[in-house]
Amino acid sequence: MTRVAAASIGETFNFYREGAGAETRCRRLAGYLDARSDASLLLVGEAAGYRGARISGIPFTSERQLTGTGPAEATATIVRRVLAELGLEETTLCWNVVPTHPHLPGRPETNRRPTRPEIAASRPFLRELTSGRRAVAVGRLAQAVLGGPYVRHPSHGGAAEFREGLLRFAVGGQRVRRFSVR
Repeated sequence: MTRVAAASIGETFNFYREGAGAETRCRRLAGYLDARSDASLLLVGEAAGYRGARISGIPFTSERQLTGTGPAEATATIVRRVLAELGLEETTLCWNVVPTHPHLPGRPETNRRPTRPEIAASRPFLRELTSGRRAVAVGRLAQAVLGGPYVRHPSHGGAAEFREGLLRFAVGGQRVRRFSVR
């Protein structure tokens, strides 16, 4: 995914190009995308978080999940646990509307909502990954971009609703249609 590393997406931090460990994050993302190239389900969140993908390089994944060290990230822990419980871990590709990290100016340890131009700049990546896959939006921002169904974001007490939503859309037979990115 050298295109992601080369991308400039608004005021977001491109951790695939910048910072210590950028090469490792690029390698991890390439391996992850290759391993999930046949995944039938795409789980799409809002943007990379400062304790998750910004460090690990893999959406909805913390460094602690990969190596046993480094920061844990609550959303990543919940998402990966639920995917494993439902038997979806190996058949699901996780991604974010904005693959880089939006944060408050001068405060890289924060997360902020991506801007409209940042979302627009990220659409080509999302469009490529949604092609031929059933997509489920995680949260309202992802739903606004994808259209169609969404599951509640697991943060701030939403873990049970996230699990139920994923069970309903991805496992339980409620139809999840293929999307074209808006």
